[in-house]
Amino acid sequence: MFSGIIEEFATVVAIKKDRDNIDFTLRCSFVDELSIDQSVAHNGVCLTVVRIENGTYVVTAMKETLERSNLGLLKVGDKVNVERSMLMNGRLDGHIVQGHVDETARCTAIEDANGSTYFTFEYKEDREMARHGYFTVDKGSVTVNGVSLTVCNPTYNSFQVAIIPYTMEHTNFQDIRVGTMVNLEFDIIGKYIARLQDYNK
Repeated sequence: MFSGIIEEFATVVAIKKDRDNIDFTLRCSFVDELSIDQSVAHNGVCLTVVRIENGTYVVTAMKETLERSNLGLLKVGDKVNVERSMLMNGRLDGHIVQGHVDETARCTAIEDANGSTYFTFEYKEDREMARHGYFTVDKGSVTVNGVSLTVCNPTYNSFQVAIIPYTMEHTNFQDIRVGTMVNLEFDIIGKYIARLQDYNK
């Protein structure tokens, strides 16, 4: 479990395809604190550390993960938002994030807000997915590339988020342009409510 509060960037230093999987080698400041089998969220995707060597660590993304996320688009040198799993004795500063990316979305607009920046994201319209809780609501929570954010101006398949300068500086939002694909995880509470309504029909 994660909170959507990004710790820092990790830099992709190597990418190796292994059948339908991809092994990513990354470097970040807390490599020496990691252990094998530890969970780390990468752009919001929970991946397991499988190897640590020479100041880097390796995680493996399987086919299902690559199909649902933007990890397959990564290149050597790219910056990835990383967060270690949440300590249960700490504050939940963001919201409950599972690290299970639901789908990708495309950035369709970026607007200056006199200090902050508004990003608009659009995802595939799928009424059946929406019926199961894959949607956003005004002032609700959404995770974009692993970042816990508050939704504004949602439609049936798009929403905006406002990014403060600190978040822009410390996450890979600074690299997002119109057309960039990002990872989305919709709020787990909304999914449970939608599922419960299905059972009560």
